[in-house]
Amino acid sequence: MAPRKPIKPSQKPEAKQEFKNITTNENKVTNKPKNEQNASFWKGLISFFKDDRTHFVSGIFVIIIVLYFTLAFVSYFFTGAADQSKMDLPFAEAIQLRVDIQNWTSVTGAYIAETMIHKWFGVSSFALLFFGFIIGLKLLRVKSMSFIAAFFHAAFWLIWLSITLAIAVNPFVKGWIFFAPGGLHGEYVSDWINSYIGLPGTIMSLAGIFLLYSVISSKATVPFLKRIFSKKQKNIPQENVIFDNETAEEFEPTVAVGTEIIPEDWVTKADEEESIVIDDKELNLEEPDEKDIIISDVPFEIETAEQPEENTAVDIEYTPTGSDENEDPFYNISKLGKYDPTLDLSHYQAPTLDLLKVYGTDNDTQIDMVEQNANKNKIITILQNFGIEIETIKATVGPTITLYEIVPKAGVRISKIRNLEYDIMLSLAATGIRIIAPIPGKGTIGIEVPNADPQVVSMHSVIASKKFQESKFELPVAFGRTITNEIFMVDLAKMPHLLVAGATGQGKSVGLNAIITSLLYKKHPSQLKLVLVDPKKVEFNIYGDIEKHFLAKLPDGEDAIITDTSKVVETLNSLCKEMDDRYDLLKKAHVRNIKEYNEKFFNRNLNPEKGHRFLPYIVVIVDEFGDLIMTAGKEVEMPIARIAQLARAVGIHMIIATQRPSVNIITGVIKANFPARVAFRVSSMMDSRTILDAPGANQLVGRGDMLFSQGNDLMRVQCAFVDTPEVENIVHHISDQQSYPTAFYLPEYVNPDGEGVDMSSVDMSKRDPLFEEAARLIVASQQGSTSLIQRKFSIGYNRAGRIVDQLEVAGIIGPFEGSKARQVLVMDDYHLEQILKQL
Repeated sequence: MAPRKPIKPSQKPEAKQEFKNITTNENKVTNKPKNEQNASFWKGLISFFKDDRTHFVSGIFVIIIVLYFTLAFVSYFFTGAADQSKMDLPFAEAIQLRVDIQNWTSVTGAYIAETMIHKWFGVSSFALLFFGFIIGLKLLRVKSMSFIAAFFHAAFWLIWLSITLAIAVNPFVKGWIFFAPGGLHGEYVSDWINSYIGLPGTIMSLAGIFLLYSVISSKATVPFLKRIFSKKQKNIPQENVIFDNETAEEFEPTVAVGTEIIPEDWVTKADEEESIVIDDKELNLEEPDEKDIIISDVPFEIETAEQPEENTAVDIEYTPTGSDENEDPFYNISKLGKYDPTLDLSHYQAPTLDLLKVYGTDNDTQIDMVEQNANKNKIITILQNFGIEIETIKATVGPTITLYEIVPKAGVRISKIRNLEYDIMLSLAATGIRIIAPIPGKGTIGIEVPNADPQVVSMHSVIASKKFQESKFELPVAFGRTITNEIFMVDLAKMPHLLVAGATGQGKSVGLNAIITSLLYKKHPSQLKLVLVDPKKVEFNIYGDIEKHFLAKLPDGEDAIITDTSKVVETLNSLCKEMDDRYDLLKKAHVRNIKEYNEKFFNRNLNPEKGHRFLPYIVVIVDEFGDLIMTAGKEVEMPIARIAQLARAVGIHMIIATQRPSVNIITGVIKANFPARVAFRVSSMMDSRTILDAPGANQLVGRGDMLFSQGNDLMRVQCAFVDTPEVENIVHHISDQQSYPTAFYLPEYVNPDGEGVDMSSVDMSKRDPLFEEAARLIVASQQGSTSLIQRKFSIGYNRAGRIVDQLEVAGIIGPFEGSKARQVLVMDDYHLEQILKQL
């Protein structure tokens, strides 16, 4: 047989350049059939265990086992004495006597109950059943306690209660009942501990461990213990006031979040004498004269001329000062602790990752080397056909687009390559390409070519990423992945407003859902409120169930999802009023933005009794903006322009979306105040220039392919896909939890063209039962606001409006003045009482 000729390596043509490298993020292409078979086996096995049907069947099976053991344990307390002699036998022999077993679950249940209750952990064995029940619920996808928390609670009660019962109960009931309440495990462990530290040490150790468990498992433990160990104060009549600094420092109250009231224990009363005591110094008040103390709302300071002797009267003078009006000696962080807005819903749990769908290639970018080499050769060939020589070419493979970076030889004009856009598209048979000449910050020219088999970027992969989970952004928005497969995130608080445009069916609605999903995963309901405007009535309807958690609306609004054009105008004007109110609060607090204001509020530097409040971020999302402009025109555009120009500093941000990015919809006023833009695929270059001030959006491939602009640079991103069932899962997860009593109410907006109340239509003989209380509230706060009455008395808007009408007829408040609050005509309680008596 003739010897084989050696195969010579093929020589590449000089005209063709080497395909330098293919940038991949995670995958390597391999050709190992056995490895592929093993991988497919393990992949199938993993998918079997992840299947919902497997979880459901397993959950039913676990629940049945738990119920069976529960019945066995309960039956043991009634039948265990009769069965105990048989339980001392080995299990194989006890089976032979199963007919004589009295336990309701026969020999198996009796044997397990005897082992768990008498020989092992005693009564605390029920903790194991609790843990098994939680596992069953988790497998059934029923919302319950977390796995780690259930394990922690079950383990503690299983061991701690067993030892405690062995010490406290077992010695006293031995001989009286047939089993040890603490189990033989409890007796053994307690005897072992006693041998080292004695019985007193064991008891103290158990008490300390229980205290530690209480502190870890409940936030109310520490305030409860502080109240127990704090000094008890005496109750005194209202006429006398004692400011006791020592008591004030030791008192640690539990303060209602949102409406904070100075605890009455700080203001204590004397029982015998009419006197004011300050720092243990007594001042007689029986005969008022010039030295008497006048207590008013004006800040004061205490001046003493000389250091008096003990038990002598002290002359104290109160003089108004020009100090900060927000300072209050009885409202500070040392007495109340740092303010936490999340305590209203302290048990709220953010949506979990299992609510989102996991795709097969969640984090991997599959690379088709045949396609990449073919595209590389076609690009080189078409450039050479037009006389353009290149030095290197490099490919970066993304989920939807592959970026080919070429370095032309010296002397080649960039415009020459840019003009070949359609020729390259024809050669590659691509649906559309985009040439970036040059790529900013690099000495290369980019050619973006759609992949033949685009991959889905799931919301799960974006939310689960380390970049999103560890983000410190105030309002993090995760859009998807870039060409280099990196997570693309922005901070809405810094943008500060976003304009979204795209033709129908190109991913605009999915992009808005991705924005909302990002915010819901990161923010607590107390920190974020959403105003959703949906003229189509179907896009945001799915979020209606989280109205009392995350949504904001007008006080008289029936639905938190705003669909009526007239309500849109009222809501936008109400947001303008909220913006003005927030700026007034920032002015009073001497700060410049919402972050500084809330920081001072957290540190108790701003007193709620002086009008201050915690300010959540408000994100306004307007879908189908073009339809609103067509129906309402300037009525919508002007408040949006005001909010866009001014609202950034007070935490109000806007996202408006339209499928018609024409110049009569996106006017110059809108574009000037929305520096951040997102463009999905549009139909023409003119629309692309309208939204981005540059071409490119008309060359996108659709299905979530988008360009993001915040200045001069354009970033191409594949938007994350979040399906309707996934959004429903998130909404149900949130709505099943404890919520606020109502949605977040925006300030009431009175149409300037509206009419005042008809005096003759108000019957003052049928005054509301809350009329007098509301009148005192209005006079005390000097704010004639319907929303104030509604909020303080927890009543509906219609009833609060009727009370306001009655207050106007009574002469307590003035008529409406457009968007301004009503003027309060009564300045003190004395004049108010005179008016009430006349009624």
